[in-house]
Amino acid sequence: MTGLSEFFAMGGHGVYVWSSYAITLGILLLNVVMPWLDRKNLIKEAARRRRREDV
Repeated sequence: MTGLSEFFAMGGHGVYVWSSYAITLGILLLNVVMPWLDRKNLIKEAARRRRREDV
């Protein structure tokens, strides 16, 4: 178990290394999720406009 804890501690630099990994993963996820949400909103808005024009 000490080998695993040493791996995560990384010689005292683990906090910086793992936080940078977490920030990078968060940014990558935002780069996937934000356009997907924008696309959903654009589709909803287009459908709303189409319904308004039909009436």
